[in-house]
Amino acid sequence: MEPQTAVDEKTGRKFFLEYPEDLKPDERVVFLLNLHGGGSHGVWQRKYFPAIDYKDRYRLVVATPSAATRKPFARWVDEADDEHLQNIVEQVVAKFGAERIASFWLVGHSQGGMTSNRLLRTDYFAERVDGWLSLSGGRIGGIELPKSFFPPAKDGQAPPSRPRIREGGARPGVASVPEADFSFIFATGEHEIVKLPEASPWAEKYAAGARVRQPDIVDEEAGQVYDTTRAGRSTKGWGFEPGPGTAELYIYPGARDGRVIADVVRLNKGHTEGLEPRITEELVKLIVSAPGGKLGKVVAA
Repeated sequence: MEPQTAVDEKTGRKFFLEYPEDLKPDERVVFLLNLHGGGSHGVWQRKYFPAIDYKDRYRLVVATPSAATRKPFARWVDEADDEHLQNIVEQVVAKFGAERIASFWLVGHSQGGMTSNRLLRTDYFAERVDGWLSLSGGRIGGIELPKSFFPPAKDGQAPPSRPRIREGGARPGVASVPEADFSFIFATGEHEIVKLPEASPWAEKYAAGARVRQPDIVDEEAGQVYDTTRAGRSTKGWGFEPGPGTAELYIYPGARDGRVIADVVRLNKGHTEGLEPRITEELVKLIVSAPGGKLGKVVAA
């Protein structure tokens, strides 16, 4: 494992904190809190969604922690992790200044996305978060998972027919609807959903227009990671080794207050193949284009 780069001053827990080395004292940044999925850790998440590869170009601050709970598998738990995640936000604010943080986004893969959804229903994060990027971590409005989503167990037993992980009323594929205001991007693999809905309740909330398909994003390079623990017994829904790919991008235009609302489908991909470089950059560009400023308002108040 690569060494962690920062320490939570209150709990002593380590996490990655990465940003451009040439930041000017008054330069504004976009802050991403990047959460891994169940059974994973921060090292893997940095490569699954490698926003850090674009931190210099788009002036990003990226914090990537690891969940404290490891058994029976790694997962985010409110009692064990919420204080740590809040501490990370406070350290970033103290280091860079709330006025310099142009926007603050939660990014979460799988159970990390479900955790982001739960956090957005807490006062602390609802007041501060400008956007949520759900990487196969639940869609507001929901999607249906295929029956073959989970790979079989090591002993050859059939996978469970329904996911059992739940986060405050949400479940894999379906996000609970927070009361907070924020931009929302949902990204998924083609093989981990039955069908992408044409409408978005979040787009309707902000009076956005019908979705508009943008030019496809074509990647000639593969992503950096995949689930090696299920090699040889995985499914299309869960994912195989990473490879080049094409992603469909749908935008809901004209959302009130300039909110960014989008759906992304990565063709011929499942749940765990790491994101390719061009689709990663397109997601970062969407994030950077969205309105922000909530952190600054909280501190000013």
